[in-house]
Amino acid sequence: MNMKSLLKVRSINSTQDVIQVRTCISKHEGVIACEINKEKGEVSIVYDNYFVKEEDFISSIEELGYTVI
Repeated sequence: MNMKSLLKVRSINSTQDVIQVRTCISKHEGVIACEINKEKGEVSIVYDNYFVKEEDFISSIEELGYTVI
């Protein structure tokens, strides 16, 4: 079943941050779409929750050194 998550992430300031977070998210199986709004610090993810859960995205982003609020 397709799900959508909107995560608030601190410290996404540069294009490099956006690329790093997008690459991290896209490595998960089941990701359909990922949009990052750098100005708002929001990561919007559409995914199939059969393969991946929201907690998996949060863990991956935090492993990169960002803070998910």
